[in-house]
Amino acid sequence: MSEKAAALSSHVVVFLLFLIFVAGRGITGLGEKEVVVKLKHFLQSNNPIYYGRYAGWNESDPSPCRWSGVTCNDDGLVTGIDLSSSSISGTMFVGFSNLTELEHLDLSENTIEGGLPPDLNECRGLRYLNLSHNLLDGEVNLTGLVNLRVVDLTSNRFEGEIRANFPAMCANLVLLNISANNFVGEIASSFDECPNLQYLDLSTNKFTGEIWKGFAKLREFSVAENNLTGEILLETFPSNCALEFLDLSSNNLVGDLPDSIANCSNLAFLNLWNNRLAGAIPAGIGELSKLRSLFLGSNGFDRKIPEKLLNCKELVFLDLSKNNFGGEIQGIFGRFVTLGLLSLHENGYIGGIESSGVLKLPELFRLDLSCNNFSGDLPVEIAAMPKIKYLMLAYNDFSGSIPSEFGSIVGLQALDLSYNRLTGRIPPELGKLRSLLWLMLANNRLSGEIPPEIGNCSSLLWVNLVGNRISGRIPREITRMGRDPNPTFQANRRDIIVAGSDNCLSMKQWLPMKYQDFSFINTVLTPRLCQAIWNKIWKGYGIIPICMDSTSQVRTLTISGYIQLTENLLSGEVPPEIGKMQFLSILRLGNNQLSGRLPAEIASLPLFDIDVSNNLFTGQIPSEISLLQCLSRLDLSTNNFSGDLPTSLNHLSELNQFNVSYNPLLSGVVPATGQISTFGSDSFMGDPLISYSSYNSYYPPPPSFDDSSVVRRGTSRRAVAFWIPFIVSFLVFGVASFVLCLRIRTPVFIVNRILTIENFVTRSGDHRS
Repeated sequence: MSEKAAALSSHVVVFLLFLIFVAGRGITGLGEKEVVVKLKHFLQSNNPIYYGRYAGWNESDPSPCRWSGVTCNDDGLVTGIDLSSSSISGTMFVGFSNLTELEHLDLSENTIEGGLPPDLNECRGLRYLNLSHNLLDGEVNLTGLVNLRVVDLTSNRFEGEIRANFPAMCANLVLLNISANNFVGEIASSFDECPNLQYLDLSTNKFTGEIWKGFAKLREFSVAENNLTGEILLETFPSNCALEFLDLSSNNLVGDLPDSIANCSNLAFLNLWNNRLAGAIPAGIGELSKLRSLFLGSNGFDRKIPEKLLNCKELVFLDLSKNNFGGEIQGIFGRFVTLGLLSLHENGYIGGIESSGVLKLPELFRLDLSCNNFSGDLPVEIAAMPKIKYLMLAYNDFSGSIPSEFGSIVGLQALDLSYNRLTGRIPPELGKLRSLLWLMLANNRLSGEIPPEIGNCSSLLWVNLVGNRISGRIPREITRMGRDPNPTFQANRRDIIVAGSDNCLSMKQWLPMKYQDFSFINTVLTPRLCQAIWNKIWKGYGIIPICMDSTSQVRTLTISGYIQLTENLLSGEVPPEIGKMQFLSILRLGNNQLSGRLPAEIASLPLFDIDVSNNLFTGQIPSEISLLQCLSRLDLSTNNFSGDLPTSLNHLSELNQFNVSYNPLLSGVVPATGQISTFGSDSFMGDPLISYSSYNSYYPPPPSFDDSSVVRRGTSRRAVAFWIPFIVSFLVFGVASFVLCLRIRTPVFIVNRILTIENFVTRSGDHRS
C-alpha cells in the first residue's frame, strides 16, 4: 500500500472514530445544559398544571448555572440539583448520570413514583442523595455510589432487603435514613464495615431478627417500629459508647435493660417504649448527666424507681406509662423538679395525685394521668400549677363538679376530663382561658346550660361535650369561640413540642374517627405518625385538606375545628351566628331536642361533616347546603323537615354518607342520576312522600314509615301526641292509595314492592327489639 493510501486510510479511521464519538455523545453524553433542559421538559410533561421552580429555567441562557436549584463548579459543570418541594409527580427522570460531576441530588418532598432508574447507580460522584417523602417503590440498588456521604430515602414505599448494598456503599457513608418504608430482612451485621457512619435511622420498616450489636459506636441510632427480637445484652453498651440518641421503641425486645447503659455518657435521648422489657429500671440511667428524654413506657418494669435517677438534672421528658405499677403514684416523681412532661397513663393507679407532689413540679407543662383508677373530686391544686398547658385526666372515676378554679390556669391549651363521672354545670370561669384549644368533657354526667362565657375562649377550636345531660339553648355567644387562635399557635411554633406516648391515645380520643379522612389513623397509627400529626396541630397547621371557600372544591391544608354536642338535652334553635365560625368543619348536634329551622348560614362554613339527626327541626332543608362543595357526610334523619328535597343537593359530588330518613313531611323525587341517586333506600326510609325517578331502577322505592320512628326511634323523651291523629289519617289514606296502585301495576312491580315492604318491616321489628 502506498504512503498516500495509508495516510488516507488513517484519516478515514480517525473520522469514523470522531463520528462514533459524536454519536455516542448524542446518546449518553449530552452537554450539561442539554441534560438540564431535557430534565425540565420531562418534568413539564409529567406535571402540566402545577409547575415547580424548574418552570423558570430560561432556555436561552448559555449556561444553566444560574438557574434556581442548579449549582455548578468553577468549570461550569453541574454539581448539584435541588428540586425539593417542587410539585413533581410521575416517574423519576432518567439521565442524571450524564451530569458527570453531579455530587448533590435532592428531589425530596414531591410525589415521584415508581422505581429508581438504573442509571442513578452510575452517578459515581454523588455524595448527597435525598429522595425522601415521595412515592418511590421497588428494591434499592445503590452499590455503584461508593462516594455517598448522606442518603435519605425516608417516607417512601421501598421494599426488599438492604443488605446487598453493604459494604459496597459503606466507605464514606456518614448518614443513612431509610425510615418509613417496607424494607425487610435482618440487619444484624449489615453496617459493620461502615467506618464513618454516625447517624442511622431504620425505623418504621419490617426488619426482623436481632438488633445490630455495633450501634453503640454511632451518635444516633433508631430502629423503632420494627419486629426485632432478642435481648439487649450487657456488652451492647461498651465503655466507648458514643450514643447521643437511641430509639429502640415498638419492637419485641425482652429481658432486662443492662446497667451498662451508664457507659453512654453523652446520651440525651433514650426511648425503649413498647417492648417487653422487664425487671428493675437500671440505676445506671442516673449517671447519664445529659439525659433530657427518657421513655420507658409500655413495658413491664418494676414499680420501684431508683433514687439515682434524680441525678439526671437535665431530664425534661419522662414517660413511664403502661407499666401497670398499681397503688399510688410513687412519691419520687414529685422530686424530678426539671420535668416538663410526665406521662403516667394506664398504670392502674388508684391515688397519690396530691401526695406524690407531681402537682407542685415547677416546670411541668404536660401531665397525663388518663386511663387509671383515680376517684373522688378533681384536685383543686391543679389550678396552682404555674406552667401547665396540657392536662389529661380522662378515663378515670373522678366525680363531683369541675372546680371553678380551673378557669385561672391561664396557659392551659388542652383540658381532657372525658369518661369520668363528673356532675354539675360547666364552670363559666373556663371562659377566661384565652389559650384553650381543646375542651374535652364527653361522657360524664354534666348538666345545666352551656355557659355563654365559653365564647370568650378565642383559641378554642375543638369542643366535645357528647354524652352528658346538658340542657337549654345553644348560646349565640359561643359562636365567637375560636375566632382568633393565631396567638396561641404562634407561641407554640416558638416552642419545642416533644411527643409522648400519650399522643396516640389522645389522637384516638380527640379526632373524629368516623370521618373517612381520619380513618387512616386507626390503620397506620404509629408513634412516629402521632408525633408528626400533633406537632402540626399544636402549631396550627392543617393535617387534612379542607375547602376554606365552601363554594369551591379547591382544598388547602388549613387548621379546622369541630363542635360535638350529640346525646344531650339541648333545645331551642341553632343560632344563625354559627355561620361566623370560620374554622368550623365538623358540626354534630344529633340526639338532642333542637327545633326550629336549620340555619342556612351554615353554608358559609368549611364544613365536611354535618349531623343534626334525632332532633325536632322543621321547615325546609336549606338549599344553601348544596354550596358546601366538600361536604362528605350529611345526616338529617329523624326530624320533621318538610317541603321538597332540594334538587341542588345532587351536585354534592363529595358526599359519601347521606341520610334524610324518618322525615315524614319531606317530599320529592330521588333523581335518576347524580350523587343522590347513588344512595339506597335506607337513606329515605320512613319518608312516604319521597319517590324514585322512573328511570332509576337500581334501588327500590323507599318503604313507608313506622310510626314509632317518625321523630326519634326508641326514645321516650319526645312528645308525639301532636302527630298521632295526623299519622293515623296518613296511614289510612296511604294504604288505600297503595292498594289502588297495586291493582294497576305489573306483577313484577307488585312482587318487588311486597319484598321491599317485608324487608322494611323485618328491619323495623329488629330495631324495636
